[in-house]
Amino acid sequence: MFIVVAAVAHAQADYPARPIRLIVPLPPGGGADLVARVVAERLAKNLNQQVLVDNRAGGGTVIGADLAAKAAPDGYTLLLGTATTHAINSSLVKKLPYDPVKDFAPISLVAVLPQVVVAHPSLPANTLPALIALARSRPGELLFASTGNGSANHLGAEMLNSVASIKTTHVPYKGAGPSVTDLLAGQTQFMFSTIPPVLPHVKANRLKALAVAHAKRSALLPQLPTTAEGGAPGVEASSWNGILARAGTPAAIITRLHTELSAIMTQPDLRERLAAAGVEPMLNTPEEFARYIASETARYAKVVASSGARID
Repeated sequence: MFIVVAAVAHAQADYPARPIRLIVPLPPGGGADLVARVVAERLAKNLNQQVLVDNRAGGGTVIGADLAAKAAPDGYTLLLGTATTHAINSSLVKKLPYDPVKDFAPISLVAVLPQVVVAHPSLPANTLPALIALARSRPGELLFASTGNGSANHLGAEMLNSVASIKTTHVPYKGAGPSVTDLLAGQTQFMFSTIPPVLPHVKANRLKALAVAHAKRSALLPQLPTTAEGGAPGVEASSWNGILARAGTPAAIITRLHTELSAIMTQPDLRERLAAAGVEPMLNTPEEFARYIASETARYAKVVASSGARID
């Protein structure tokens, strides 16, 4: 027994002795991918070991999250958790192959990504109230894109439907890239999106921003009113990202990873880099992150129930 315990302790002391994989359950190009790559770069430097970003998109984030949930609990496979993987899917997906609580060990929230409501320039609405009025006059005709069924931006638009008593039609895509591409082409009329994928298009007038779906205005788009200011109070659909390990990962490894994330997320240049992309850097304890997940799960359960969204 002593030999086994000593071997485990030695392995933890040497952590990490090989590259770490950070699974991102979404395709490259979106806000979550940006956060993952910035954090992985700094984490690799601090740990003196490679941190490899592994994009495993599909299934509304279920494929990547399930892969992480079934990894060895040794700290060498981490997950960039999202609102979808850990707060939405438990209500949305009928047969979820992983348990967002029992299968994971939260380490820290690292980012909140406020969403904006953006529209194609041809849409005859330049403000959120005008969009609402247009949708009321044309029930079911306006098409909104999302990065997938059950994504935070899908449910953001469903919140708008509910709060404003309008009906718009959902068109799901597989990630931020294709959803924004079709919006730019006018195949859909509007969408909720995190800021990074759409900010260049807003600045180039290829898309128009109508509101930010957050409690406060964005520093990148300070003239843009919030959804509450636009007559849709309660429509807040910020995405978020956090780092999680497999449940059962030794406490010493969780502590080491949290310590390094604490050092990383307080670096002024990293915070400036993320903020410039419309991402709010965050940091909390594993216990605080677990409570945040629980509160977000309860909040989105109400949205899923009211929208009738369901994935079998």
